[in-house]
This record gives sequence, C-alpha cells and structure tokens, in this order.
Amino acid sequence: MELEALRSIYEGDDCFKELSPVSFQFRIGDLDDSKSFLLEVSWPESYPETAPHISLDAFFNNRIFLETKQYILSKFSEQVEANLGTAMMYTLFEWAKENQETLMENHQPVTSAVTLISNSDVMNNSTSVSKKKEKKEQLTKAQKRKLIGRTDNKGELPRGWNWVDVIK
Repeated sequence: MELEALRSIYEGDDCFKELSPVSFQFRIGDLDDSKSFLLEVSWPESYPETAPHISLDAFFNNRIFLETKQYILSKFSEQVEANLGTAMMYTLFEWAKENQETLMENHQPVTSAVTLISNSDVMNNSTSVSKKKEKKEQLTKAQKRKLIGRTDNKGELPRGWNWVDVIK
C-alpha cells in the first residue's frame, strides 16, 4: 500500500528512485547544491513495525564528512522512533526536505574528494607510465617490406584487401 503511494507521489520526480520494491534512494536538495545528500532506505520484512535501514553510503555523499553523516543518521533515527508502527517513508522524506539546512549546518563543502596517496605511490606510477611510453612495436625488415608491398602511396591498404572470395 505504501509502495503504491510513494510511486504515485514521486512519479516523475528526479529526486526519488526506486531501486527495488523494498529499497529506495531519495536526494535531498538540488544536484548542484553543496548541501544536498542522497538517502538510501530499505525496508526489512517486518516493516513498519521495525525501523527501516537508512544509509548515507552512496558515492554522491563522499563529499560529506563522517561527523555530519552520523548527525544526520541520529536525527533520522529519532524521527523513525517517533513514527514506528506507521508508514513513514513520505513523512521521513518530507521532514528531510524541510530540515535540510539544520541537518547540514555543520557541513563544510569539500572542494575535491581525492584520496590521499603517498609520494612513493606517485613516483612508482610516473615511472611505470614512462616505461610504457618507451615501448614501441618493432617490425623486422621482412615485415616492413610486406607491409609496404600491400599499401598504396598514402600508406593505406587498398579497398577490399580483407574481403573473402565467395566465387573462385
């Protein structure tokens, strides 16, 4: 019943995505907003008597610090406890949209989500790239003569060089 209601309410809304009949993603905020986040919710078998599984582990949320994620999840768990025993997905999504600013108040936008690597990894990577550049395919004289014999003055193979003779 709640599934059909969610489908009809969020039909055509690009913020809502149904991954499976018991798993959903809901984006809070605009795509270009630095304070937006993606909420992943999945229902256990005994939902709504038990709390749904709420996660912020999507790649979209990589720019959010762990402390902010924990704060958001704690606020969501409070809302889940208040609505336990009832269909709560719409209520949770709308509550998150209304309280986005308070949930993300401690969020500092990360300019880039780059993992830190050591200098030795960088040096090893640059030497392997230079080794790859040095290798060229070496042809023997016989291979070069054969290649030149097959090509025209522009170095291109003639039209139909790889066609199969159907009638002999």
